[in-house]
Amino acid sequence: MHALAADLFPFCRSITGDGVRATLARMSEEVPIEVHEVPTGTPVFDWTVPEEWNIREAWIKGPDGMEVVNFANHNLHVVGYSTAVHETMSLAELKPHLYSLPDQPELIPYRTSYYNRNWGFCLPHRQLEALGDGDYEVFIDATHGDGHLTYGELFIEGAECEEVLISCHGCHPSLANDNLAGAAVAVELARHLASEPRRLSYRFLFIPGTIGSITWLATNEEKIPNIRNGLVITCAGDAGPVSYKQTRDGNALIDRAMKLVFETSGDEFRIMEFHPYGYDERQFNSPGIKIPVGSLMRSQHGTFPEYHTSADNLDFIKPDRMVDTLEKATAAIEVLEHNARYVNLKPMGEPRLGKYGLYGGGGGQRKSDFSELALLWVLNQSDGSKDLLEIAERAGMPFRKILTAARSLEEAGLLRKEEG
Repeated sequence: MHALAADLFPFCRSITGDGVRATLARMSEEVPIEVHEVPTGTPVFDWTVPEEWNIREAWIKGPDGMEVVNFANHNLHVVGYSTAVHETMSLAELKPHLYSLPDQPELIPYRTSYYNRNWGFCLPHRQLEALGDGDYEVFIDATHGDGHLTYGELFIEGAECEEVLISCHGCHPSLANDNLAGAAVAVELARHLASEPRRLSYRFLFIPGTIGSITWLATNEEKIPNIRNGLVITCAGDAGPVSYKQTRDGNALIDRAMKLVFETSGDEFRIMEFHPYGYDERQFNSPGIKIPVGSLMRSQHGTFPEYHTSADNLDFIKPDRMVDTLEKATAAIEVLEHNARYVNLKPMGEPRLGKYGLYGGGGGQRKSDFSELALLWVLNQSDGSKDLLEIAERAGMPFRKILTAARSLEEAGLLRKEEG
C-alpha cells in the first residue's frame, strides 16, 4: 500500500484533468477500475461539471533571473486551478498571489481556487520573507476548457444485490495522508474482497472530493436504493489513533459494526458523531440521498499540523498504520457480510458441549477464534430475535469469536440460521 502511494505521489491531481487519469491508470494496474468521464457542463443536482484544468509548467523568476519557485520541484507550489499567466510585475503586485504559512515557515501550503478564477503560488514563509524588491517574471502554462470530470468505479458482485459503498477522494496533489493513504487502503480492500466468496456486493468509488460524489449520485440515481451501508476512507496512514465518524443518524449497521471492532480491538480509538462538514460522507448522508456512510480515518482532517502542507509526505504515512486501518475496515465488513439471526435447536438448558466435540477447544477451530464462553453466549441469546452483532455487543467480544461459535454450533446441529 505504501509503495502504491509512493507511485501516485508525484501526479498533480485536481478535481479534473490528466493527473486524475494518470492516478486511475496506475491504480487500475492493481484492481480492475472502470474509468468514467462526465462532460463539462453536465448538470448534477445544484452543481455543474466544471471546465477541465491541466497544468504543464509554472515558475517565478526573481530580479536576478534566478528561479524563486518551480512547479516541477513540488506541485503544491501552484494554487490548484490557477489560470494561465505570463507577466512581469513588482513584488508588491506579486504578493497578493503568494501564499505561505507564517506559523509553519518551512512548509508549502496547499491552496485551490476551483470556482473563483485566479492564479497563485505557494511557498515556504521564510522564502517569502526573503524576497527582495524588483521585478518578477511569473509564468503559468495551464488551461481551462471543455473536457471531463473523471472518476473510477469498481463493482464487485456478490450473491445478493445489497451493496456496500467504499469511497475515497483522489483530487489532492502530493498529499500522502489526506488522499493517497485512503486510496491505497481502498485498493487493497477491493483486492481482498474480490478474492473470496461474498454475500454482499461492493461498489468502490475513486472520485474527486465533493463534485465527484455529487456527480456520481446525480448520474447513478438508480443504483442508490441498493446501497445499504458505506465507508469513506481517508487520512488512513498517520500515527494517530484510528477514528470513525458516524452516519447521519448514528445507528446504522456500519456504525454498530465499526464501534464493536474498535471496542474489542484493545487499541486506542475515537468515535465522532456526524456533522455536515468533512469529506464525501456528507454528500451520501444528505437528506435527499440518505445512504448511511461513515468515515474511517486516523487523525481527523484539520487536526494534525501536517494537514494540507508539504509535510503530508510519504514519510508521514506509516505502513503499519495503513495495515491497521485496512484490518479494521475488513473486520467491520466481516460483520456486514456475516451478521445473521440464529435459533437454538436445544434450548432446554445448556447442551452437553463435549458430546458434540465443542468442549475444551475441540471442533478443529483456531484457538484464537474459538471460545467456549462465546458458544454459551450464542446458545443463550439465539432465540431468533437477536442477530450475531447484538450478541457480540452484549458479550463484549469480537464479532469473529461469536461468528466462529455460531458456525461451530450450526455444524454440530445445535443452531439453525434464520432466513431473510
